[in-house]
Amino acid sequence: MIDQVRPRDLDAWLGAVRDLGQPVVLDVREPAELRRASVPTNGFELIEMPIGEVNRRLPELDPERPVACLCHHGIRSMQVAAFLSAQGFARVANIAGGISAWSAELDPGVPTY
Repeated sequence: MIDQVRPRDLDAWLGAVRDLGQPVVLDVREPAELRRASVPTNGFELIEMPIGEVNRRLPELDPERPVACLCHHGIRSMQVAAFLSAQGFARVANIAGGISAWSAELDPGVPTY
């Protein structure tokens, strides 16, 4: 199952899944996007892994830990979330609206682009 989590609701999702292990926010944006804007870690481990590297780098991720995927608007992160779910990851979420929504709903200090 893939949860759809708005940035404003991420803390609640993190709290609900914490018993499965330290949550991961998997940022699947490209390096140029990461240089423009990033999210501060707060209650999760942030892993930056561009979408084109996810298949190759999959062994770096623990399928037992909860993973919330993040991109610019939520499309690429949904693709990665579906892939992780198909690979047997126990608890996966898509951060709906991506970093753009993160800035609008949660932290206006995060630049938009």
